[in-house]
Formats: sequence, C-alpha cells, structure tokens
Amino acid sequence: MRLERYLTVDDFKREAEKRVPRMFFQYADSGAYTEGTYRANSDDFARVRLQQRIGVDITKRSLETTILGRRITMPLGLGATGAAGMQSADGEIKAARAAEKFGTIFTLSTVSICSIEDIAAATKAPFWFQLYVRKDREFTGRLIDRAKAAGCGALVVTMDCQHYGQRHKDVRNGLTVPLKLTPRFLAELAVKPRWALAMLGTRRRTFGNFAGHVPAAPSAAALAEWMSQQDDLTLNWKDLLWIKQRFGGPLVVKGVLHPDDARAAVAHGADAIIVSNHGGRQLDGAPSTIRVLPRIVDAVGSRCEIYLDSGVRSGHDMIRAVALGARAVFVGRPFLYALGAAGEAGVSRLFEIMRAEADSALGLMSVNDITTLGADHIESNDLVPPRGL
Repeated sequence: MRLERYLTVDDFKREAEKRVPRMFFQYADSGAYTEGTYRANSDDFARVRLQQRIGVDITKRSLETTILGRRITMPLGLGATGAAGMQSADGEIKAARAAEKFGTIFTLSTVSICSIEDIAAATKAPFWFQLYVRKDREFTGRLIDRAKAAGCGALVVTMDCQHYGQRHKDVRNGLTVPLKLTPRFLAELAVKPRWALAMLGTRRRTFGNFAGHVPAAPSAAALAEWMSQQDDLTLNWKDLLWIKQRFGGPLVVKGVLHPDDARAAVAHGADAIIVSNHGGRQLDGAPSTIRVLPRIVDAVGSRCEIYLDSGVRSGHDMIRAVALGARAVFVGRPFLYALGAAGEAGVSRLFEIMRAEADSALGLMSVNDITTLGADHIESNDLVPPRGL
C-alpha cells in the first residue's frame, strides 16, 4: 500500500491487522474486560463540537508549541507503549526516528523491546522514558540512572499499573512471556512472512530494558518469572520524591483521572501530568480522558503542564484537547498501527496526516496560533458546560 493512500488512523489499523500476527496486533488493540472505557475514549472525543468562525485572515497559521521548555512541531507526541518492537522489528527505534525527524517527543516504555541505550544510540533528540516502579527498588534505581545517562528529557512515572485489568484477547490468544511457539502461532507466521523475516533479521526480540540487567535472572524463563513478581503494590505519592531526586530532571506523572490526584501529584513534585486511563486497558468503567480533562485543568492548570492520552485518533481530537486545556496530547495505538502497517515511514505519514487535519481545523475555526485555543472555541454539549458566547 503506497503511503499516500493512508488517509486516516483506521487505514493504518486495517493494514496492520493484515501484516502483524494476531496476538501482537490484538495486544495493542485491546482494552480491559468489556472494553467499555476503551470505546468511550474515542466516542467522547466525537461528542465535542468545534466552533467554526469566519472573516479572519488565516494565512499565517502555526501548530507549534512548547512542552517542558522544548519547542515541538505540534502538540502531539508518541506515548509509551509496551512491546512496540513486536508490531515491527526494532519498532521503538523506528518510531523514535520518525518523531525526531518530525520534531516532537518520543516516549520509551519500561517494557519496550528496544532498550534505553538502543534509542540513545539511534537518535540525537532527547526522548522521554516511562518508568514502571518495580518491587526491586535497586533495579528501579538503575533504570532511572540509565535514563539519566541517556539524556532523557523527562521521566514519566506511570501510577495506574500496580496491578492489571485483564485483557480477554490476550488470554484467548495465548500471549505469554516468554512466548510459546505453539502450532497455532507458527501457522500464523506462515501467512505473515514479511513480519517473520523482519523479526529474524533483528536481535531485539525480548524486553530490552530487562534482559541482561537482572543478575538474578540469567535465562528468559527466569527473567519472565522475576518480572511476574515485580508489581509493587506499595507505590504511593511519597515515592515521587526519591524518584525525582534520583533522576534530577523533569518528572511527569501519568494515570491521572481525578482532580484530587492531580493536586497530589503536583504537591509531590510533578512538573507535568498526563490525564490517562491507560487507553482503557486498566479500570474498565473509568471515565474517558476528554470527559475529565476540564475538571483537572481547573484544579491544577495554573501549576503544571497538563497532557492527555487515550482516545486521540485525529488532528481534530488534538485540537479538541488543546481547546479544553491540554498543553499537548500523546498517541499510542495510532502509531502502533502505523508501525505495523509501514514501519518508520508509516509513523512519519501518521504525523503528516494529523498535522494536515489539525491545520485544516485551525483555519476553519479562524485561529492562527494553536496555543491561543480555549473553551470558547468549543460548542456547548453534554461533555462541556455551557459558556457565554
């Protein structure tokens, strides 16, 4: 499929489903339990109406903004996603390169296939590192040190994954760590030869931030057993002080859905927060992120930068979130679909599509600078309280 034929995120999704083995495609494209929150994330975005205006000179439009002092091409970055390197061989490297070329942020997950050091060697622009705090605090400290040594621009601490919502698709697909080469999986590889050959051509096929960094786990099986015991149920706000002091750079707290938690994050040292429900992969029944965003902006918008993920599927969604108070949005599934469909070139094409959508929307709203968007650019509806015109 030629790149110019990709026009929407759904185009990438359909192509990725054809190219990526079912268990890995559905690992990305799944939510917890009934997937109600997963669906609500995008459904609620569609209910937010933009205010069309006319009669303004719109020849000098700009999508540029800054996050944590860094200027980016538009208020959209790539969020942390586990095992992106299973959507496409060396997937995290490909995505990071695309983000660097476009001029925006790439966030590497703790449970990535490519390691912190892999990304640092492949790119020059500072990337962000997303941290899962492990029960083994010594290992967690070494992860933070490695992120610092790599020059990461921010540390993103995810606080909504101390334990996990079940994703039924993963169970039905037999997705395990380490992966079992069952007859069913091998049969699928036979009809996905391009993916299989690419994977054979890379050494990166396990969790790069763990393999070789856990002395107590010398084998793949031992590492899997160690990882399965590392969910730290004790993680709380007081831990942020130690994390921030050890990293020594900007701290971002991810997983915020409630104003009180936003206030607590700021009180404990967060320089920014990400309004997130983990893409609907954790608490099934939790509200969509766009629904709670205005309340969180009211609570801490003057005290820290606020970002949003979960449900963003277009440049129009980015515009909606910025108008409701987000400094920027981060996407996960969209760039995974793009990776699975067309690798690095697919992610670059995704950026082009979302930039064109956002630029078109900005012009039709008679706005020249995306940083001037506000609630008065949103029509009243059941998600947004009525405001004076």
